[in-house]
Amino acid sequence: MRERLRLIVRGVVQGVGFRPFVYRLAIREGIAGSVMNTPEGVVIEAEGPRSSLEAFRLAIEPERPPRASIHGIEAVWLDAIGATDFRILDSHAPGGPTTLVPADIATCDDCRAEIADPANRRYRYPFANCTNCGPRYSLIESLPYDRARTSMRAFAMCPACAAEYRDPHNRRFHAQPNACAACGPMVALWDADGRTLATGDAAMTQAAAALRDGRLVAVKGLGGFHLMALASHDAAVRDLRARKHREEKPLALMASSIAEAAALCEVSAAERRLLEAPEAPIVLLRRRDGAVAVAPSVAPNNPWLGVMLPGTPLHHVLLADVGEAVVATSGNRAEEPICTDEHEALERLAGLADCFLVHDRPIVRHVDDSIARVQLGREVLLRRARGYAPLPVSLTSPVPQIVAVGAHQKNTVAVSVASQVFLSQHIGDLDTAEAREAFMRVLGSLQSLYHVTPERMAADLHPDYASTRIAVASGVPVTLIQHHLAHVLACAAEHGLAGEWLGVAWDGTGAGPDGTVWGGEFLLVDDERWARLACLRPFRLPGGERAAREPRRSAFGVSHELGLPPADLLAGVASEAEQGLWRRAIDRHLNAPVTSSAGRLFDAVASLLAVRHHASYEGQAAMELEWAADPREQTAYPWTLDAGDRDRSTPWVADWGPAIRALLDDRASGTPVPVLAARWHNTMADVIATVAATAGRPRVVLSGGCFQNVVLVEQVDRRLRAAGLTPHWHQQVPPNDGGIALGQLIGAARERRQSAAWGVRASTKEGYVSCV
Repeated sequence: MRERLRLIVRGVVQGVGFRPFVYRLAIREGIAGSVMNTPEGVVIEAEGPRSSLEAFRLAIEPERPPRASIHGIEAVWLDAIGATDFRILDSHAPGGPTTLVPADIATCDDCRAEIADPANRRYRYPFANCTNCGPRYSLIESLPYDRARTSMRAFAMCPACAAEYRDPHNRRFHAQPNACAACGPMVALWDADGRTLATGDAAMTQAAAALRDGRLVAVKGLGGFHLMALASHDAAVRDLRARKHREEKPLALMASSIAEAAALCEVSAAERRLLEAPEAPIVLLRRRDGAVAVAPSVAPNNPWLGVMLPGTPLHHVLLADVGEAVVATSGNRAEEPICTDEHEALERLAGLADCFLVHDRPIVRHVDDSIARVQLGREVLLRRARGYAPLPVSLTSPVPQIVAVGAHQKNTVAVSVASQVFLSQHIGDLDTAEAREAFMRVLGSLQSLYHVTPERMAADLHPDYASTRIAVASGVPVTLIQHHLAHVLACAAEHGLAGEWLGVAWDGTGAGPDGTVWGGEFLLVDDERWARLACLRPFRLPGGERAAREPRRSAFGVSHELGLPPADLLAGVASEAEQGLWRRAIDRHLNAPVTSSAGRLFDAVASLLAVRHHASYEGQAAMELEWAADPREQTAYPWTLDAGDRDRSTPWVADWGPAIRALLDDRASGTPVPVLAARWHNTMADVIATVAATAGRPRVVLSGGCFQNVVLVEQVDRRLRAAGLTPHWHQQVPPNDGGIALGQLIGAARERRQSAAWGVRASTKEGYVSCV
């Protein structure tokens, strides 16, 4: 007896070869019916004997395509209607989408083999792709995912490509970006004025020659432009730094192969898997001593290199022609979003590049390179973009439609649909008009893709963040979420935690609901409320935000707090006039906010140890202190915990004063800086472990920019586990402000549950403020 089974498959099931897979599976099992993309997901109508239908249904999950991710399958048994064959139907568009937009996928082995084969018709073709790889998120305009709803709609397939597209046994069966040199996008090389120098393969070879000659080339890739220079050419790299006004911040490298990456850096098995993963992120690797193929100016005084492998055929061909690694940094000016359009690039990148390798496939949305590292054997994302965005974080229960606008730095945005939160690609700092325009485009795009009409927006408590101002001006009710609560909620959501836990949020700064600047926080959190259990000893920060670029100011603030003579500690670092100005600012409480910031405390120690007094990029001082730490040193300095009122009406204070005094005594006695740096890290790890043990909550969530510090994380993890506690730290969502939007959205959903209706004002002492 024949029956009919309707299946609705939800998850990452569009743009990953899922319909062709279903077709082949149906043919194998002797099933008639159809498969179709819809906004709900992939809908399968399967007809045949029940035994065949059951075999078909059970095979879907274990045999799914490698890039597919199934979040649920809804099944309904129906009467047979007499289907005689199995077909792939045109997509059905009406309705709100619940399927997932697939992320961009690095070139698969099959496509790499084709572009390297002189006998193949796609030999050296820069845009080869198939159902297993290629652009997705960067070219999708709307769902369901079909060529007509992508930026490939202007390229009509030639007969050969169309035949592949229609062949169920071809890996390009219904590959939406399918193309070749006869019908698809093409490359061109332009000079700095936009005049065409070469097209097609000649453009690739001439661009490679320009790089070998030491010239700077702007290269349009999958999600935007890179600025490239030959990595071994120190003069070219210095020229790039001078033009981009990027003094010391490390530049990323693109190596042609895993073998070349391993020649430059130490590559563990886990790091190799990450480098070769379909997401193709930049991976932070420890550089090999004497790696002469990398100019000193690529990452000055830095033991780590950020390395990626080519993620598209264009980059594979270009790197093969160059013959060695290149610098591949974002194609933008400082504080601006990455360029995506070749004509815009001529204007925005004027003076930065000597020539432009461009193509005519439009980029729908900018997508930077993701950045990751391996920490304690696990992958940790530091920037979530290409390959990862906009894949969701799944929640344990549905939430209302909320839009979260993120922080001011390392901005991302997020939207919720049922029990999924879709986190955008990295947008960046919102200091410029161009960055804020990019923010608005990404925000609108994400809402449009998922048909989100928010009941509420979530934003940071800081009133001067551009993202907060935009949310408040939107006309939609806004819930303001305290910065550090958002940090730990994001990490907890990633791990699916419920019930009681302790959140440790250590970063640079965030507005506290008490009017001070927070940054070294211990938060007690449960499903309904949260409280500030403890913080690092506060001190005043002369110059406020300027201290982030001048660690000497943090050192002065710490010295002043302890009653130590700053003039002796900062001799030759700050003039008497500067110190007098800072002292008066602190004494008069003028632009010298009170802060508990762990980040600024690490900066202070870096300056007190003469590691770094002025920073040319964010976090430089703390990073150099981390790199200086001797891993063999296990000693820690003394510190005290003032538990205050045991009823927790006031927060406990972890007093680092004794540690600073001991550190300065050691410095005066001639103890080497690597030993001092290690002892400081050990001390801060002891602070976290001791407060966590005293708090009595076995689960400890670690979030904030300070937990990008590998030395700190490793020491904290070891101490917490030794105390019988379970640490949870970020993996797929960045620990820095790139994860704030996720935490804001969770915070707004929590506030929603605690209020009978939107608009009920929650206590600002708990870090929630409802603006109606």
